[in-house]
Amino acid sequence: MSLNALGLTEAAAGIRDGRLSSVELVGDCLKRIDEVDRDIDAWAFLDRDHAMLQAAAADDRRKQGKAIGPLHGVPVGIKDIFDTGDMPTEFGSKLWAGRTPRRDAAAVARLRAAGAVILGKTVTTEYAYFNPGKTRNPHNPDHTPGGSSSGSAAAVAALMVPGAIGSQTNGSVIRPAAFCGVVGFKPTHGLIPRSGALLLSRALDHVGVFARSVDDAALLAEMLAGFDEQDPDTQPLARPPFVEVAASEPPLPPRFAFVRSPAWTHAEKVTMKAFAELVETLGEHVSEVAIGQGFDRAIDMHRTVMEVEMAHNLHRDFEQGGESLSQVLRALIERGRKVLAVDYTRALAGGATLNAALDGVFDEYDAILTPAAPGPAPRGLDSTGNPAFCSLWTYLGTPAVTLPLLQSESGLPVGVQLVGRRGNDARLLRTANWLVKTLGKRGRGRAAPAKTGARAKTRSGR
Repeated sequence: MSLNALGLTEAAAGIRDGRLSSVELVGDCLKRIDEVDRDIDAWAFLDRDHAMLQAAAADDRRKQGKAIGPLHGVPVGIKDIFDTGDMPTEFGSKLWAGRTPRRDAAAVARLRAAGAVILGKTVTTEYAYFNPGKTRNPHNPDHTPGGSSSGSAAAVAALMVPGAIGSQTNGSVIRPAAFCGVVGFKPTHGLIPRSGALLLSRALDHVGVFARSVDDAALLAEMLAGFDEQDPDTQPLARPPFVEVAASEPPLPPRFAFVRSPAWTHAEKVTMKAFAELVETLGEHVSEVAIGQGFDRAIDMHRTVMEVEMAHNLHRDFEQGGESLSQVLRALIERGRKVLAVDYTRALAGGATLNAALDGVFDEYDAILTPAAPGPAPRGLDSTGNPAFCSLWTYLGTPAVTLPLLQSESGLPVGVQLVGRRGNDARLLRTANWLVKTLGKRGRGRAAPAKTGARAKTRSGR
């Protein structure tokens, strides 16, 4: 197996044990980028010499017997909304072309502290909103990779880098991960600090991770989680043991609540049929659960909060360089400016009530089972796809993970999303691991009937 195909955990172990070097691993990833990125365009900035210098420094440190971190020498991609003190950060915007920050974002600093090599900056849509960037889907370049963390998802899927970070204010981690066929994890709101990253909405912004296995996503999340005095939504609590818990066996087989959610009307036939088969396959482990009419307005409330807070946080760019912004972003800002304060306050407060209403579901079930997107990645590059199946969980700040367990007849991935109770991130990843392994044992390679249009891939690794 080529070194670029190694997962984070396996690569880190190989470097730690001296079975491979960071220079070899990073060099192989750069070679892969040279081979495939001309058709994918996942990178906004890549300095090959700088990447190799970081790798050489990591190898020297290990050879000298100095302390090394859990990601020592392993390359990671960074969405181009996170500040990097040694690379440009341009937010996918013409207005910020050539911007060079003075210091790292908190998430980047924590990756460096864990020993990671910052390989480069991955493509983001304009201001991490809907206007697409240049990236194409690795499975079919005529289809969108999703957004806004387009480059991060595509780079991991195409074996250019074993892991990457992104952000989600609506569906920007879960949706591109689902479209590109990788594991995407959006943790509980406030678990990973956002200081030094583009601020769109304090109430909705999440830092998320991309990897090719649940264990690798757990490793990345554990390195990133924790208190940061610059982010008022983080808390001074012990770091969750993501890696240990995710790899452990559940004390009892998990139970899943299949929730169609208010977004079900957006589901394509392929998704409806595929989930019907998935529910049948899980049998006694899953029950269909209705979450009530109170959730019907959640997507609208999410939109209100997002538009008001983005209008506020981007007002300077709108005033000084509005003509350089896309029409879709200008329209959002204009809508946000017109929202009444009472409507914004009501929308902001509504999440607590709905989270309390979900307590009954999580008291009985380990995770909610629901689609990650309406279907596989749409054809065309003028849209990043519909985030409807992500909006509710972003609004509520609950942890969510998408798993590449299904595939359309055309070969495009169809993501399975699991949602957990706020704060139960590690248990959610343990449940996700159980689902991947269990489906792998039951039906590896088994195709669904042709009329279903999707089949379970049941990949237990990458």
